[in-house]
Amino acid sequence: MPIDQLLEKAKKFELDTYKHPESIAENHIAFSGAIEKHPHDSEKVIVVADPFSANVSYFEFRIADIKGVEELSSLVTVEGKSVRMFLIWVKKGSVGIRFTPFIVEDTRIPFTG
Repeated sequence: MPIDQLLEKAKKFELDTYKHPESIAENHIAFSGAIEKHPHDSEKVIVVADPFSANVSYFEFRIADIKGVEELSSLVTVEGKSVRMFLIWVKKGSVGIRFTPFIVEDTRIPFTG
C-alpha cells in the first residue's frame, strides 16, 4: 500500500492479510508508530513512536525511502481516544531524523560543601 494513500483521510475497511517478501528485511528497517503528514514538506512523513506517552519521540522520513506499510492494532486509551498504528519499512542507508523533546533545565550540580 503506498504511503500517500494512508495520508489521505480513509474510510473504515476490512484488511486483507499482507505478506511482504522475505527479502524486505535484508534491505530495510522496520519502524512502528502513528503516521502523520509532515507539517511543511509533502515529501516527508512523521512517525510518532508512542503517541500517548508523556515522553513522546518521533521520526521523520522521506516518503521515497519507505518500501512498505503494514497496519498494526490501534491504540486506545481508557477515555476512548484511539490512534491507528503502522509498521513502515525504511530503506537501509537512508537519512531519518529522530526528535526527542525535553525540558530545558539548569544541569549544573549545586555545590553543597
